[in-house]
Amino acid sequence: ACQRGRYRFVESSLRELAGYRMERAKEMLSAAEDNLKIGQYKTSLNRSYYAIFHAMRAMNILKGFDSSKHSGVIAYFNKEYIKEGIMDKELSVIIKSCSFLREKSDYDDFFIVGRKETENQLASAKVFLEAVEKYLTEKE
Repeated sequence: ACQRGRYRFVESSLRELAGYRMERAKEMLSAAEDNLKIGQYKTSLNRSYYAIFHAMRAMNILKGFDSSKHSGVIAYFNKEYIKEGIMDKELSVIIKSCSFLREKSDYDDFFIVGRKETENQLASAKVFLEAVEKYLTEKE
């Protein structure tokens, strides 16, 4: 009986952590919108990606998984949620595209990004967060 009670406690703690991570994801999305408005495209790309990253971490923690590496977070999300058919395959395309653009904008000194690409990435991040939010809401 003690184990069962402990499991419920752990499960509710993981849900709280997932909720906290989704709040972080929404903050990043809001920052991405603000950066876009003032023409800070590279920063907006970065924030859009981090919105997706925190949303993935929110989902992953429900299964007790976390990683300090972006590649680990992405691989686990793809394996547990995309490949298992829990989440739409379109989300995997979004992750790959947003991750690529974020890395280019963060690390390539001569990478030039325009408003359209930045708007597209922000729109993709919104789609991603909506899908995760829907899943988390239905999971409650």
